[in-house]
Amino acid sequence: MKKYSLMVLLLLVGWMQMSAAVRLPNIIGSHMVLQQKSTVKIWGWAGPSEKVTIKTNWDTTSYQAITSNGAKWEASIKTPAAGGPYQITISASNTIVLEDVLIGEVWVCSGQSNMEWSGDQGLKETLDEAPNATNTSIRFFYVAKSTANFPQDNLEGKWMVCTPEEMKHFSAIGYFFGKNLNQTLHSPIGLINSNWGGTPAETWTPEYVINNDAIIKKGADSLNEAAWWPHKAAKAYNAMIYPLTNFSIAGVLWYQGESNTGTNFAYEKLFTGMIDAWRHHWNQNFPFYFVQIAPFTYGNQHVGALLREAQTKAANHSGTGMVVITDLIPDTTNIHPTRKIEVAKRLSDLALNKTYGLTSIACQSPIYQSSQIDKDKIIIQFNNVANGLIAKGPSITCFEIAGEDKIFYPAQAKIVGGTVVVSNKNIKNPLAVRFAFNNTDMPNLFNKEGLPVNLFRTDDWAVDTDPIKK
Repeated sequence: MKKYSLMVLLLLVGWMQMSAAVRLPNIIGSHMVLQQKSTVKIWGWAGPSEKVTIKTNWDTTSYQAITSNGAKWEASIKTPAAGGPYQITISASNTIVLEDVLIGEVWVCSGQSNMEWSGDQGLKETLDEAPNATNTSIRFFYVAKSTANFPQDNLEGKWMVCTPEEMKHFSAIGYFFGKNLNQTLHSPIGLINSNWGGTPAETWTPEYVINNDAIIKKGADSLNEAAWWPHKAAKAYNAMIYPLTNFSIAGVLWYQGESNTGTNFAYEKLFTGMIDAWRHHWNQNFPFYFVQIAPFTYGNQHVGALLREAQTKAANHSGTGMVVITDLIPDTTNIHPTRKIEVAKRLSDLALNKTYGLTSIACQSPIYQSSQIDKDKIIIQFNNVANGLIAKGPSITCFEIAGEDKIFYPAQAKIVGGTVVVSNKNIKNPLAVRFAFNNTDMPNLFNKEGLPVNLFRTDDWAVDTDPIKK
């Protein structure tokens, strides 16, 4: 009996020692990239009241943390300028050594399938690039698809060095964005891939954002169940974003919206509410750069244009930026445009200009500023046309004009300096202009830097969203 009791005691002591061992979340690991010239958090779990010591080999500072009665500990560590590889040693009743840690720029890549798309889906641009993709200065973290009813402490994933094989599985937009930054900034780049094809923005948004606004809630309640992705509020956020919010980042890339075309009326408030919530939980006012959805043959009139309009309004939100890609669409019947390299370049140009101060890089599409009725014409003014406008074709496409009957007709458009003059010989008293305001419009009007003019309308009239008759 005594022998049996001793065995139980030894097992119990062993179990207590194992359960008290210092542990780390998966986002903290060998091969990771930490944000440069920042105060970053290293955190994890250990026995209650246990002292945890963290040492790095980029300086001589020894950082201390005491584990709470909830078995959690956290330390704030100062990082140097970009460089590495470095080593981090974390010691308590056991020791963990993190190897091959780089210091650089960290970006989260999130959204739905157009952000997720990679060589796994047969994307030719990725497969062509793969043989040349060995780059130890670029690191990938894949967040596994998961959902949760409440915010989680940890997630499934692992930091990987960029190799031809690993690159094929990673977001194409994320990889090419990271490659551009790495080549221009000469800094290591960490890319966190957290996306899920088909998901509406609601599932990436904390539940309180949705429940505290009647318009957002109306949109969320109208979403339909799907077999391949979650649609309920916060399900992906709780499992795939919240566990990252202790990890310091440079910014976020976002490509999503196709699954919200039917709830376009709520998207601006939903999207900006989501951005604010992410920044709040990260405790960082990071830049948030996103891709406007592409022209596509949706089943209902104008729903794609209305979603792009909502995204345009959201781009006025502090610290955001939007890239327009209406000229990068080989086929409007394919919801996954294949020209990801150019989309990534527009995102990286935006980041290089706005975040990293390389202001000579053109990064913003012309945006509607104002209009003026002049007899039988309407004159349109734009922002971001300092060097003028150009049309790639014999005539400017995708302008419509309407008079008092509020019926829109194709319009003739002429570039005059930095403005466009719009008219239709049959409309003597025009009241409104729309540009590229159909689901599949791919206009040919650009600024001289080669960036497409964004869609707009000068009216606030009702827009037809009925099903398209075949």
